[in-house]
Amino acid sequence: MDAFAMFEIKNQMFKSFVYFGFLIGAPIVLFLNIFSVMGKYSRFIGMVFPVIILFYIFIKGPLLFIFSSGAWSTQEVLFENGHFASKKIEFQMQDLGGRGYNKRTVDVLYLTNLFMITNKVPDNIDKRVEWV
Repeated sequence: MDAFAMFEIKNQMFKSFVYFGFLIGAPIVLFLNIFSVMGKYSRFIGMVFPVIILFYIFIKGPLLFIFSSGAWSTQEVLFENGHFASKKIEFQMQDLGGRGYNKRTVDVLYLTNLFMITNKVPDNIDKRVEWV
């Protein structure tokens, strides 16, 4: 799901709430749209997104979907931007439960305490003057 978003959720509780909301909410919304008294066109439009979400969850696998709901946590701040306090280069890890950990080094721009935008780190980051 993170691949489809422009930003990532930093807070673990909020991210779990969103992922389990998709997992539980999509079948409920689909069920309500199937048995509603709306017109056929409105019912069809209301069923499109739940079907797409459920199709994605079943293709990827429900357990893998649940394990990917782990938020990335900062292990070490490698560089800080001298111009923007909310922009940093960080080493992050994601807990996958019994499957181990994912590791990455990314350029992070914190939007709020809940949301961040990550980008790939350039190769020559240590030679740039804006990074401390």
